[in-house]
Amino acid sequence: MTSVDFNTEASTPRRLASSFSPAMLGRAVGESFSKLDPRKLFGNPVILATELVAVLASISAVVAFTSGGNGGFATAIALWLWATVLFANFAESVAEGRGKAAADSLRATRTTTKAKLIVDEKQGLIVPTPAHELGLGQIILVEAGDVIPVDGEIIEGIASVNEAAITGESAPVIRESGGDRSAVTGGTTVVSDWIKVRVTAQPGSTFLDRMIAMVEGADRRKTPNEIALAVLLAGLTLIFLIAVVTLLGFAAYSGLALDPVVLGALFVCLIPTTIGGLLSAVGIAGMDRLLKVNVLATSGRAVEAAGDVDTLLLDKTGTITFGNRMATEVIASPGIRDDLAFQAAVMASLGDETPEGRSIVELGRNKGVVTDVPAGANVIPFSATTRLSGLDAGGKSWRKGSVDAILRFTGKSAADTPAAFRQAVERIARSGGTPLGVAEGSNLLGVIHLKDVVKPGVAARFADLRKMGLRTVMITGDNPVTAAAIAAEAGVDDFLAEATPEDKLRLIREEQGKGRLVAMCGDGANDAPALAQADVGVAMQTGAQAAREAGNMVDLDSDPTKVIEIVEVGKQMLITRGALTTFSIANDVAKYFAIIPALFVGVLPQLQALNVMALQSPESAILSAVIFNALVIVALIPLALRGVKYRAVGAGALLSRNLLIYGLGGLVAPFIGIKLIDLVLTAVGLA
Repeated sequence: MTSVDFNTEASTPRRLASSFSPAMLGRAVGESFSKLDPRKLFGNPVILATELVAVLASISAVVAFTSGGNGGFATAIALWLWATVLFANFAESVAEGRGKAAADSLRATRTTTKAKLIVDEKQGLIVPTPAHELGLGQIILVEAGDVIPVDGEIIEGIASVNEAAITGESAPVIRESGGDRSAVTGGTTVVSDWIKVRVTAQPGSTFLDRMIAMVEGADRRKTPNEIALAVLLAGLTLIFLIAVVTLLGFAAYSGLALDPVVLGALFVCLIPTTIGGLLSAVGIAGMDRLLKVNVLATSGRAVEAAGDVDTLLLDKTGTITFGNRMATEVIASPGIRDDLAFQAAVMASLGDETPEGRSIVELGRNKGVVTDVPAGANVIPFSATTRLSGLDAGGKSWRKGSVDAILRFTGKSAADTPAAFRQAVERIARSGGTPLGVAEGSNLLGVIHLKDVVKPGVAARFADLRKMGLRTVMITGDNPVTAAAIAAEAGVDDFLAEATPEDKLRLIREEQGKGRLVAMCGDGANDAPALAQADVGVAMQTGAQAAREAGNMVDLDSDPTKVIEIVEVGKQMLITRGALTTFSIANDVAKYFAIIPALFVGVLPQLQALNVMALQSPESAILSAVIFNALVIVALIPLALRGVKYRAVGAGALLSRNLLIYGLGGLVAPFIGIKLIDLVLTAVGLA
């Protein structure tokens, strides 16, 4: 190819940001005020009702002051009600802000660079072309030091790619043509070698752009659990509205004149403002917690579904295993030294650029075998026709290839081979591996064991998933023998061999028909239908573009065991929402019994027995409750964002724990908090 210099401005890759910062908090404060628009609060009836009462209290205060009356009490109520709404908006804005901070970090990986567009393949002519002008199907050359301008598929070459801009990992990864590791992402950098890339996405619709949209939650929809909880909150709000309205008749009958502001404040104190103010933050924070482990979720719905998953389907190749067959050992024939067999395997593989050939050379390098090509050697690349690769040097000829091909090269039949050689070949085949023969001239030196290597730590992680109640099923197109061997090594509960895309889809539908929620991990284009059908579809970032678009989550680290974190985050989100709901409802019950006695003790002295906090006055009781109502939202924001820690316990134990900690806490906290605020208000002369 013709060499051309390009000036490239690339931002320094940064890990996805999700931590608090002054800038993020400042933005959250500003958005808290913009969210006061009633149209934005329409989906949260509790906070909308609080804002309407705040407006009523504000109008009452203005009327009182303009008419020469004392509007101090109404003003105080109005200010704290507005604070309640702002605190609820702030909780949501902080949760959203953490995602937006991550989106800003992702935007920093965008570059203003020119691509090397291949205009004439034969003449090697390339033309500098702005990345935004590239079209689908065009071929570009990306060399060492270049930033990959857009998403694409490698059609030729192999390169080490730094994907820190996307995954945050500093170690480069190998990307090559063919297989499931041919996809490259715009914004990543080629560290060594070169690749030719076919453009698969228009600038503006790349994976990086979609990630930014995901992180910002542009497509976020309420989950079924959120909708059900919102209906519950709306129902409780209506019930307490009826209860407060009936107090007007009771007060009129008792001869007590109730200020509308007092009734409005009482209404706000009784409705579940705590969970209403934190509900959105909990859902958004769930997506943010996944982002911290390098998993992008398209919506809170997917995160919530992950918390209820009980069946996990995993594609074998590239998900449970590394995908390419790798050399694990060289078994010498009888009478042949191990080091000679190893050296011959390496020599015969020096010209083999397939993943299998490179793995043999790498295994030899790790064993201390010399891997340099001898001077004057004739390197014979691997050929699919001969199924051999080799090297001729110094009068010697080394060959490596399929057992049948090696036997033809040496002029031997299967019956002429040593029994130990045949036994090694059979053992490797029974284990699901691939045996390759090694020869020097007509001498049969040994057998190379190629196997689809299971990723480290997979078995232990699957054992953890089993403890969480998840059933794991490996899906593969391999024959049953190979599938059984890999399944046993990986530690999955079951496997489906010789599976077609239709088989995967049918299995998922069968599981869903039994009432189970199914998660699917995959990376190939043939996994796309299953990923789309699954309740939770986790696509590997290194996989095919079709798989990434079909899933509702993308694992940027391409680690199938990451699903354990995904499930934990989903369960944590559900548990957190349940804990805060328990606290909020218990909190409202406590406030009801704290305020009502103080409010009516003047006309019904018998209620003094229920005024256990001995609040100073009805006004003090109402104002203290309103202040407590606002401050408790602020106090619980860290819990909503951090989440309640997940523990692998049963539903009964979890309910008991929620009732004991958050139910009892919700009952006790208002009595203590309201009394302390009442003492402060009395001390400063406000009550």
